[in-house]
Amino acid sequence: MKDSSLRSILITGGTGFIGSHTCLKLLEKGYFLYVVDSFINSSPKVLRKLEELFPQGSEKFNQQFNLIEGDIRDSTVIENIFINSINQNRCIEAVIHFAGLKSVEESLLNPSLYWDINVGGSIALVKVLEKYNCRTIVFSSSATVYNSISDSPLSENCEVRPCNPYGETKATVENILRSLYKNKRKDWRVINLRYFNPIGAHSSGVIGEDPIRKTNNLFPYLSKVASGNKEVLKIFGNDWPTFDGTAIRDYIHIMDLADVHCLALEYLLQKEESRFLCLNVGTGKGTSILELLKTYEIVNSCKIPFIYVDRRPGDIAISFAKTELATSILNWKPKFDISDMCRDGWNWQKLNPCGYQ
Repeated sequence: MKDSSLRSILITGGTGFIGSHTCLKLLEKGYFLYVVDSFINSSPKVLRKLEELFPQGSEKFNQQFNLIEGDIRDSTVIENIFINSINQNRCIEAVIHFAGLKSVEESLLNPSLYWDINVGGSIALVKVLEKYNCRTIVFSSSATVYNSISDSPLSENCEVRPCNPYGETKATVENILRSLYKNKRKDWRVINLRYFNPIGAHSSGVIGEDPIRKTNNLFPYLSKVASGNKEVLKIFGNDWPTFDGTAIRDYIHIMDLADVHCLALEYLLQKEESRFLCLNVGTGKGTSILELLKTYEIVNSCKIPFIYVDRRPGDIAISFAKTELATSILNWKPKFDISDMCRDGWNWQKLNPCGYQ
């Protein structure tokens, strides 16, 4: 495989929670990044935060990181990025596709928005990729594609039958990429990363999760309660068929998730023949909401008031991953445990009580 310092990569949604942490890893590896983001759920201030963390200084950072504000549904935006990369003699070789909305609750309230952005944006993107012969892509998928009645641990062979519009859009994009692969087998190299519940933050506390759109994701809300920015944590249901009545999820540290994106990218770039893979990304361990809450309190010496409220539509009792396939193909295993996630997430919250504002 070529030296990564010679490779140019397009990152869509690169200033979001997962995208920003992955960008940092790729920068450290020497990749040249074109990053496009509409900032509908992220902040352009992430640029300066990444520069702060980059060990080789501002000049080198600005050489490697090119941020473009734009919506991937506008094919002109993506085309111009490819044209500029060609003019700069840095042809884009692969894409990591994060851009999209990601709230299950919001997708139930406004499904057409999710189809427009998540699916419409992906269709516009792949059309440009076809035009410029860039057919290597790592797609940010989700464990929500699985049938909600499937038993955990969930393997990649479990039935794909999402129970909410968000999951349906992820499954649809996977199917679009599968169709491209099947019909042009010699060209497309695809990995769909089906991740479970990313939490935590970079250990420095300089970058972390700061959703702009309304979200009921557990971990950032929990951190805001711990810091006093929110009064009480709402736990959706205490009557689930689990050992303590709260839902069980597979939480993965954001830096482990960033690592697996880098490994997936490198795997595809070193393969000359076509590939299509779906890989689970999680720890393979289930943690209940109460277990997460108690661990957070112990690790960070804080108290988190909580109340039980009704279950949310689209939620399920238990979801955790079977991860052996990602381990065998990418030689990847998570490095961080739930205590690490709680510690790093709290560090980000303490240092950035108002996020990137």
